[in-house]
Parts: sequence; structure tokens; C-alpha cells
Amino acid sequence: MALPALPEGGALDARSPITGGRLGGVTPATPADVDDAVGRAAEAFLHWRLEPAPKRGELVRRFGDLLRARKAEMAELVALEAGKIRSEALGEVQEMIDVCDFAVGLSRQLYGRTMATERPGHRMMEVWHPLGVCAVITSFNFPSAVWAWNAALALVCGDPVVWKPSEKAALTALACDALLHQAGAPPGMSQVVVGGPDVGERLVDHPAVALVSATGSTAMGRAVGPRVAARFGRSLLELGGNNAAIVAPSADLDQAVRGVVFAAAGTAGQRCTTLRRLIIHRSVHDELVDRLANAYQSLPVGNPLAAGTLVGPLIDRRAYDVFIDALATVDAVIGGERELAEQAPDAYYVRPALALMAEQTSLVLQETFAPILYVLAYDDWDEAVAMHNAAAHGLASSVFTSDLREAERFLSAAGSDCGIANVNVGPSGAEIGGAFGGEKETGGGRESGSDAWKAYMRRSTCTVNYSNELPLAQGVEFL
Repeated sequence: MALPALPEGGALDARSPITGGRLGGVTPATPADVDDAVGRAAEAFLHWRLEPAPKRGELVRRFGDLLRARKAEMAELVALEAGKIRSEALGEVQEMIDVCDFAVGLSRQLYGRTMATERPGHRMMEVWHPLGVCAVITSFNFPSAVWAWNAALALVCGDPVVWKPSEKAALTALACDALLHQAGAPPGMSQVVVGGPDVGERLVDHPAVALVSATGSTAMGRAVGPRVAARFGRSLLELGGNNAAIVAPSADLDQAVRGVVFAAAGTAGQRCTTLRRLIIHRSVHDELVDRLANAYQSLPVGNPLAAGTLVGPLIDRRAYDVFIDALATVDAVIGGERELAEQAPDAYYVRPALALMAEQTSLVLQETFAPILYVLAYDDWDEAVAMHNAAAHGLASSVFTSDLREAERFLSAAGSDCGIANVNVGPSGAEIGGAFGGEKETGGGRESGSDAWKAYMRRSTCTVNYSNELPLAQGVEFL
């Protein structure tokens, strides 16, 4: 496919990690631009909140239809700007389509409750109302899907969205916004403000922004959360993940190899749910490491748009430097070499690395956003769970086992302390039907499926007296 018509002007370069070359330029937003966008969104909210939710769902349905029609083109843009292999880029667009389908159904299921009341002739119920302007701040690694998780739900819940994408993935954001307007989004309901941290900070501090949904590092979340709370706004934080998998003695090792390699090496290790720590029972440790080493050495690394490629580039030089610095301190390394340096000197391709560790050091307990899998051994179950839960993050986790007791213990309150816990599959939250998010330094937010929609609405508890009397609760008598 030929490159789409890309903007040429602007002080902010859009670059492709495939070559390191320039794709185009965009004009960053000023503080006044951000204020104007929030003002337009606040005005649009006054009208959109009154539209029946199923009518709001019609907009999202049309947007999903356009995504289906333009799936291949959108995926190519995701690949060009984020460096994802073609199948993962197509999967990201499919994730947008799926959450649109989910949100359309949700538009007829924004259920409240009726509660029993002690007062005769009364009815007590809860009603959910649109919340207000939602700011969505996203990272480069999922340049469209995370926004869609938020935007599709926010729109059916009655909220306008102001999107601050990563400056490394601005073109994808502009393309998504253009399609949403083509689907018929009213003025002010969807807007993109491109720029650096100053743009995000303006949204975070804006008193007219009811909800800030922010995806990024834990350091970012530490800054965003208190600032939003200081003005009594709402925040939904989706932060880092130092995800682990336990491989038990009874595990199907063929299955474990496939699950581990995709979870650790896919997206060049740049997913928040990337597998970063592998805790293997000592009885199968050496065999599994040998199998993983063979798989890692055979992974096709290269241009993500080329057929057969499974590992694309790191996003930029900074990501490469972090990768190299981390590997310099490990006990033993399999892989980890830079590749294609001569063919693409301004891009950063690396072979995913297995880092064999004698113990879980402070380095292992840090999130390194690169394709490094720290490999550790354990002797008994309780030790494995303690190692697993020692990380400050609590996003995603998994266990490979054929032992039903181990599987259930891992999913129990005494097992994984993460928001996502899987059995015999890697630590991903790939399907939109479940709520996505984690605990501890992952931030506690939930996006996408289940009842995540409640973050985008406000709850009102209502009591109706349809009698001729005025009984008071708790037996109080007055007048």
C-alpha cells in the first residue's frame, strides 16, 4: 500500500521505527488549543448527554463499520508508526472493531438497580448518568486500541473525548479521529491534541475534564493521580507491568514454549502485558531453557511489514539504550544482539534475550520495556508464588500446569495478586470482554469489558415517595 496522505508541516516529526525515517510532521497543540478543545467538548456534552444511549451507540456502530472497511490501511499505519508486525497490527485494528461491537450492545445495557426500601409507598433505585469530558492519554505501543477501549465506552455512556496520543504515534491518532468524524461524530465529541508532556499536563489539570484515563509508566501515574485528585476529578490509570509466569513440573512444555515466546518476544517486548519474568520449577528448568533458546535463535527479526517477520524494531534509540544497559548487569544472556544495523542504521532491531538469573534481583523487579525475559528457578509452590508477587506491579500473570490444584491456587486469593491471572496461556488480556487493568503500581484502573463502563458515568441514588404519607427512615419521627 502506498503511504496515506501524511501532513508535511508542523514542528513535531512523525517517524517510523522501521527505518528511523520521517513519515511527516504535525503541529503540536498549545495550551490555548487544549483549552479550546476542552471547551468545545464541554459544550458538546450538554447535548450528547441527552441523546438516548442506543442512539449514541449508533455512532459507535458506524465507526466500527468504517474500521472494518479500512482495516488493512489502518493496520499498515499502525505498523509504520509503532513497528508492529502485520498480524499484530491487524489484531490491534480488530480490537478496535471488537470494542465497538461490545459498546453497541452495552448502549442498551447501562443497567441500574432497584433496591428494597423500608418505607411503605416508596421506591429506591440507582440511575447512571453521563459523567462529562473524558481526557484519554495513550502510549505508543498500542497507538489506537487503548484509545478505542476508552472512546467507544465513553461515547455510548454520553461523554465527549479529548485524546492526547503519544507524540510517537500521532498519525494513527489523527487517522482514527478522522474515521470517527466520517462516522458522524458531532462537533466537539472527538478531538485530538498532539504534543509532549505539557499537553498532557494541561488536560490533567483542567477543571472541566471529569475523567483522565492515562496509560503509561508508573512514574507518569504517580504524577497524574495526585494532580487529578487535588481538583477532585476522576482518574483511570493503566500503568506498567512486570509480568511473570510460573511453569510447574506438570506443565505441557510444548504449550509453554509457544505461550512464553509470544508473550515475551511479541511486539518486541513492548507491551504492558509482556512476559518479563519466567519462574520455572527446577525439575524442568534446563529442558525448558534449552527449548526457549532454540526458539529465540530462530525468531525472524526484521521489517514488520515483510512476510514471515515475527519481531519488529524497538521504538527508538532510547528504548535500545535501556535494553543494552539492562543486559549489561545480568548473570548470563542468550540472544540480545543488535540486528540489521547496516541495513537500517537509524532503526533498532534486536534479538530478544533470555537473561538467566540466580536470584530475583532489584533489576529483575524493575520493568524494562524491552524484549528481555528474566529466567529463574524455584523448588516449591509457595516459593514460586512469593517470587511472582514480589514485583511492585500487579498487571498480568500466568501459570502453566496440568495440576488442577495448582491452577486453582494460582487463581485464588492466596495466588496471583494481579488484575489478570491466566492458566496455560501467557499473561495477556487480549479479549475485550473482560476488564483490563491491574493492581498495586499498575494503578488499579479497568478498561474495556465487564463493568469498566461505570468509570465513564456518575451514579445517582434516587428515592420516590408515591404515597400520601411521609415516613422517615430508621424510625425517626419529626413533626
